[in-house]
Amino acid sequence: MPANLPSHARTVIIGGGSIGCNTAYHLTKLGHADVVVLEQGQLTSGTTWHAAGLIVAGLLKSESECEIYTHGRDLYARLEQETGLPTGFRDVGYLQIATNDERTHEMRRAAPFMRRYGINCYEVSPREAQDLFPVGDLNNVKSAFYIPEDGRANPVDVTMSLGKGARMGGAQIFEGVRVTEITAKNGTATGICTQDGQAITCENIVICGGMWSRQLGAKAGINLPLQAAEHYYLITEAIPGLPRDLPVLEDPSTYTYYREEMGGMMLGLFEPGAAAWKLDGIPDDFQFGEIEPDWDRVTPDLEKAYSRVPDMMTHGVKKLFCGPESFTPDLAPLVGPTPELRNAWVACGMNSLGILNGAGTGMVLAHWIVDGLPPVDVTGINVNRFGKSEATPAFRRDRTPEQLGMLFGQHWPDESPKTARNVKRSVLHDRLAAAGAYFAEGHGWEMPDWFAPTPGQAKIENHSWFRQHWWDWHAGEHRAAREDVIVMDMSTMSCFAVEGPHACALLSRLSCNEVDVAPGRVVYTAWVNEAGGFEADLTVTRLTRDKFMVVVGENSHGHTEMRLRRHIAEDEFVVITDVTAARSQINVHGPKSRELLSRVSGADLGNDAFPFMTAREIDVGYAVVLAMRVTFVGELGWELHVPATQAVQTYDLITDAGHDLGLRNAGMQTLNSLRLEKAYRDFGLDVDNTDNPIEAGLGFAVKLDKPGGFIGRDALAAIKARGVPHARMLQFLLRDPEPLLYGNELIYLDGREVGYIQVGGYGHTLGGAVGLGFAELDAPLTAARVEAGHWQIDIAGQRYAATASLRPLYDPDMTKIKV
Repeated sequence: MPANLPSHARTVIIGGGSIGCNTAYHLTKLGHADVVVLEQGQLTSGTTWHAAGLIVAGLLKSESECEIYTHGRDLYARLEQETGLPTGFRDVGYLQIATNDERTHEMRRAAPFMRRYGINCYEVSPREAQDLFPVGDLNNVKSAFYIPEDGRANPVDVTMSLGKGARMGGAQIFEGVRVTEITAKNGTATGICTQDGQAITCENIVICGGMWSRQLGAKAGINLPLQAAEHYYLITEAIPGLPRDLPVLEDPSTYTYYREEMGGMMLGLFEPGAAAWKLDGIPDDFQFGEIEPDWDRVTPDLEKAYSRVPDMMTHGVKKLFCGPESFTPDLAPLVGPTPELRNAWVACGMNSLGILNGAGTGMVLAHWIVDGLPPVDVTGINVNRFGKSEATPAFRRDRTPEQLGMLFGQHWPDESPKTARNVKRSVLHDRLAAAGAYFAEGHGWEMPDWFAPTPGQAKIENHSWFRQHWWDWHAGEHRAAREDVIVMDMSTMSCFAVEGPHACALLSRLSCNEVDVAPGRVVYTAWVNEAGGFEADLTVTRLTRDKFMVVVGENSHGHTEMRLRRHIAEDEFVVITDVTAARSQINVHGPKSRELLSRVSGADLGNDAFPFMTAREIDVGYAVVLAMRVTFVGELGWELHVPATQAVQTYDLITDAGHDLGLRNAGMQTLNSLRLEKAYRDFGLDVDNTDNPIEAGLGFAVKLDKPGGFIGRDALAAIKARGVPHARMLQFLLRDPEPLLYGNELIYLDGREVGYIQVGGYGHTLGGAVGLGFAELDAPLTAARVEAGHWQIDIAGQRYAATASLRPLYDPDMTKIKV
């Protein structure tokens, strides 16, 4: 019998697994009771039912990951008391092992950061690890880390308990109801239609359909790049004497987790070279389903996994399970409002961590829907971060097999995927490759990371957390920027033309700084939300009265475009055009940049004719390019926006003219080290939607008194009125030249932990590692307090003395930029 559905609901959630029930539960907790959950089969029948139920932290790399994880662990531990239904949660503990020094260093870096956010991760000796996991062969273990509060839960029990909690709060849950269509009008989702012809109108639609989400979203034009992959686990027959409360063991060297299951041992594989499943789409009727195991492919991985617990070899296999789990291109979930349809939301692509992170994700999305803003940093999980390329069958086919191993293996700084590369390439790519570029991948782009003396040397044989073989080459690029001149291909920067009679009104409403300026002016500005939190940092250049150019980092492409389009008022006429692919951006920076460009252009590039933060069209050889005198490296220089059809010629002309000036190509490593020396901020890396420009040290770009105000103006005014903030972003320089900073290292002031480094690099000019991070006190953090304090940074458990500063440690008066 078809379910008798209501004709209207405030929110309809599609999918009754862990994520759908978690979202419903958390919505009702916020008083958002009119919720309908529609499940095409039975609750948990997709992937939830066969999940391993691990509630273990892993190595978490962000504040939001820690908050999402701890929320779920704490909820599952107490949910039975609320609903009367068990979750099966048992805090048996969680043990991670390292079999090499690099993995040990990685874990030692991560543990202090995790402890800061309530995850009691601490190092134990190999002997203590053996005592905790007596059935394992840990002879080759170098170190181990243990979290006693972590453990395991029963995925079906958890979901049923959440479902009951949601019903107790007013939600309705219907099984056996397949949604076939998301209805929309004028770009806004309005409801759903079901297979049996029923319809529900609603104010919000939430896609929580797991591995079905991509194909359901595609019917409504929503881009959700995720793909199902085969995932294996094996359960042995009972092993006599196996402790029921054996901790969960994770071993990156075998890409395996181990835990007790019904008196036997379960091992789960996250093997490299996995297999994508059903590229063309998941069958609607695949419920409580299994996949035929590919024994030939997984047997070598199983044999390696068996070696960690040799007793398993003497006991039979009770079950070899193969079932699908969905994975995303960057192993982060897809969460938030969709850019394609207003009032449509998603939470999917959980990368086999749907039980682990389901509660936290449901909490974040519920607050986002009810409050209008998420409670944590969502820059890394926002669904609008991807383009359509990542959802193509070819991309999913090539990238997915790599993802399982990347999720469970050893991790490295600056590591890029090896598969599904060359999605986006600058027209200068071949020139850069011939110049010795080593390419990393960023948001689909092939980005020159550093340059080797010859193309044959542009490779990494062994990643490391310490200095790598390309260190001196990168240092040479850095010195060239400070002493001579560099050329950088920055075509990855996203560029939008914003034009029309109301273009200025739109950009003024979004921008904290004044953008109603004379044509030819470049304005650096932040965009913030109603609470004053960052939504972007970028430049807005006024070209004519009604035409502007917005330039923003490649990591903010989708978010910036979505924000532009969503804030055009009904009575406004504005045309937004993504011109990123139509032009190349070639940056020329350094003390000799004016001399170099003067050799190839007849334009007057002097300070009076072409001052800092202005834009002009100039000739460069046969090309007419838009030149902006701006910098993200802290030196004299220009961004050249060149038609893509003339980029190669322009690049050749510049490089030919700069040989005797010491011109060098420079990559992203050098961009990072230069900008960190100058303490330039970068949205999505240093600051996010939970930070504000006042505390981030960007108050100079906030014009609270500009006519008409801007979104978030009142919130920033209130923050400003409170006086000197208790939390401020500072620049740090390690006094010891040897250690390196990457991010997440804890900050100490006079022996007390006060914050952490957001992102780090090496300041080759300043002579040590540099980083940016917020420090927070229980009193105003004044300049005098900063200068008088004894600052230290924790790296892998060792504290290093540091200099802290509110002003840039390199060229604080900007004399080099404005020369």
